Amino acid sequence: NEQTAKSLVKVCDAINERSGGSLNLQLYTGGTFPIGKDGMELVTSGADVILVDGVNFLGDYIPDYNAVTGPFLYTSFDEYLAMTKSDLVKNLNSQALEKGIQVLSLDWVFGFRSMMLNKPVKTPADMKGIKIRVPTSQLYTYTMEAMGASPVAMPYPDTYSAIQQGVINGVEGSIMTYWGTKQYENVKEYSLTRHLLGVSSVCISKTCWDSLTDEQRTIISEEFDKGTQENLQETVKLEAEYMKNLIDAGVHVHEVDAEAFSQAASVVYTRFPKWTPGIFDEIQKELATIRKNLKK
Repeated sequence: NEQTAKSLVKVCDAINERSGGSLNLQLYTGGTFPIGKDGMELVTSGADVILVDGVNFLGDYIPDYNAVTGPFLYTSFDEYLAMTKSDLVKNLNSQALEKGIQVLSLDWVFGFRSMMLNKPVKTPADMKGIKIRVPTSQLYTYTMEAMGASPVAMPYPDTYSAIQQGVINGVEGSIMTYWGTKQYENVKEYSLTRHLLGVSSVCISKTCWDSLTDEQRTIISEEFDKGTQENLQETVKLEAEYMKNLIDAGVHVHEVDAEAFSQAASVVYTRFPKWTPGIFDEIQKELATIRKNLKK
């Protein structure tokens, strides 16, 4: 029920129709097909798979992707979307291609991630001892640890029952995820840490991509670009609607000490020895230019 899945239904249908039957995309959602690290392994192995999943899984192959999507970097969708068009990120996409990964998009936004818990949190101290689900990603694990929580890696589809069974105390995610996956039935406290921007990349095996005709590649690229725009527009519109729905469902929304969390999470940028030296400063420099341009 998440907007990303709804937009992808349209993308797949449009590609299949435009290709006149030469392409047949089948969409799998809700963890019914290998996702995350396993999904990216399929891509790099040359399988006929398009993976739409967190940019952090690209970071397993090109570590600097994790730096570009690190905690507390962005204050708006526009800042991030401008970053993906920068030479810095284009260079990362070129490196991914050398690993057998054709990056079609990095722009499938589903919102800033915050804490869905059974108690409100205001500061990192409030997070002590809280067990939070994270994807199988060092970036998410380190971020949650820095913010004071105890991260527990598991596939997202398992989290609903895991909360009920007390295996975890909650999850972190966007407004779209909170409403779309009905976590409000389990936990009613939403603390707006906005610690990471939830974005998905769209990746296909270079082997598969190279096997397609120019026309097929054009169709896939154009329809995913259209889907990116629709997903963004709907996400912006639905965030306001879903927040109202959550409050009506009994969810309590809390602002947090953003500066305290940001300072606590700064240690994350020191924990990746495989990141290019100086990458954080390079990102900050690029962000300063982006913010200046956006003000214009």
